[in-house]
Amino acid sequence: MDSHSNATMPCGLLLQGFAESPHLRPVLFLLLRAVHLATLSGNLLILVAVASVPRRPPMPLFLCQRSAIELCYMLAVVPCSLAQLASPGRGRDSPISFLGCAVQMQMFVALGGAQCFLLAAMACDRYVAICHPLRYAAVVTPGLCTRLALACCLGELAVSVGFTVAVFNLPFCGSRLLVHFFGDITALLHLACTQSYAEELRPLGAGLVLLLRPSVLILASHGAIAAALSRLRSPHGRRKAASTCASHLAVTFLHHGCPTFTYVRPKASYSPRQDRTLALVYTNVTPLLYPLIYSLRNRKITATIRRVLSPRAGSV
Repeated sequence: MDSHSNATMPCGLLLQGFAESPHLRPVLFLLLRAVHLATLSGNLLILVAVASVPRRPPMPLFLCQRSAIELCYMLAVVPCSLAQLASPGRGRDSPISFLGCAVQMQMFVALGGAQCFLLAAMACDRYVAICHPLRYAAVVTPGLCTRLALACCLGELAVSVGFTVAVFNLPFCGSRLLVHFFGDITALLHLACTQSYAEELRPLGAGLVLLLRPSVLILASHGAIAAALSRLRSPHGRRKAASTCASHLAVTFLHHGCPTFTYVRPKASYSPRQDRTLALVYTNVTPLLYPLIYSLRNRKITATIRRVLSPRAGSV
């Protein structure tokens, strides 16, 4: 009998990473390190720019909060994958304890979910700004933005703990090898010895709450905005509002697209290597695009960044 056939697997897990492709590891390491540094620089630049403004309007404040969450989201996953790629023991799997895997997955779910609900809050902000402009300053205050961001983080922290408990309460047996570079949900569910679809309902239900509920709120907000824009007479105002909404929808699609395809589906359709490739995209590539598509296209953010950098540029 296989020594790993017990349902408890007391020795922990093994992360395969990209151990089966040693010739790709140096290229992947250099590429992911460059992407990671560029993403860190973009988000840190936004944080510094917004922090340097004495009075912060609501939208830059939302963008600052999103950048802070994005930094934590990346730091929960990317350094671990870079360490695996840089390790000299090529072809070897990296051990990870159950506790370490659970903490990593819980942080990944909490921060990713917080971004989903923060994007929903930003959609509501755009709805009030476009559909009720005269009430915007009274309704959307910096205090409200801070409370919404705090509620997003604390709420998703509670949901992620329940989600992690539900996943790790599933029976595990067979191989201890995760065909992944971090403790991702699909990789763990692939190892679970679930006998029926009903055992997967709790993790899938939590995934639906994390991804689909904010998506509905975002679509409803933008639907109301589209109706308001159709009644707007000024072509310039219509184009300006549509450009802002298009940027937000692009970020929403990127943040929700791959995870929805990856997580909101039954275990029978899992493909470990395909899921690993998708995770490589949405944990490294899409975070790089967020500052470019959304934050750095915001005129207030761009003007603030220029003011921050101009003294340095003048001294060079």
